[in-house]
Amino acid sequence: MKRILAFALVCLMVLGFAACGDDIHAKSEGVMTYAEYSAAKVGSEVTVECFVQANQSWWFNSDKNTGLITLYAQDKDGAYFIYELPCTEEDAAKLKAGTKIRVKGYKSEWAGEIEITDATFEILEGNWVAEAFDATSLLGKDELVKHQNKLAAFKGMKVKSIEYKNNEPGDDIYVNLTYGGADYSFCVEAYLTGPDTAVYKAVGELKEGDVVDIEGFLYWYNGVNTHITSVTKK
Repeated sequence: MKRILAFALVCLMVLGFAACGDDIHAKSEGVMTYAEYSAAKVGSEVTVECFVQANQSWWFNSDKNTGLITLYAQDKDGAYFIYELPCTEEDAAKLKAGTKIRVKGYKSEWAGEIEITDATFEILEGNWVAEAFDATSLLGKDELVKHQNKLAAFKGMKVKSIEYKNNEPGDDIYVNLTYGGADYSFCVEAYLTGPDTAVYKAVGELKEGDVVDIEGFLYWYNGVNTHITSVTKK
């Protein structure tokens, strides 16, 4: 009994009278669960809490007179693509993988990709990074879209073709892969993993017939169009 009381006292002291074992995935009042976000209509206002997993390059939009950053984010139930979030360069540096944020914006859709636009954000306490889940068996199935924007792995994919956008090395790389007799489009998004990254260089060196394991974010563009973050040649 004394040990239990002592543990409880330590928890109260460390957490400032917060409950011991607080769940970092618990949603604040007025914040949607992933299920509620998923069910919300396109065009409606949404408020979510999630953890940054990666970001595209910060840039300054002179027309809007603000900096913008696009985030790949996730919680334990689902993932979010937060498009062109207004952000200073100083705050962008704080949005590292694992950072917890609250985002308020509008649920939007573009070419099948569900995203949050016209948003504002605040940084919260908490840190969490998702592990890639093996989505290989979901290729070609309707169920795959339910995992849109999550970090996923695809194993044993065969390279069919590699093509640079506008035929210009340094731009996006379009990667066509084959699995189970069907073709799938993947992409090295230059704003996410640019020419100076290991994955960009590794993908650029792939040849037709190579077999690879891929990790990336399940972006959608008229069908699955995973943004590659890792490639391993077998």
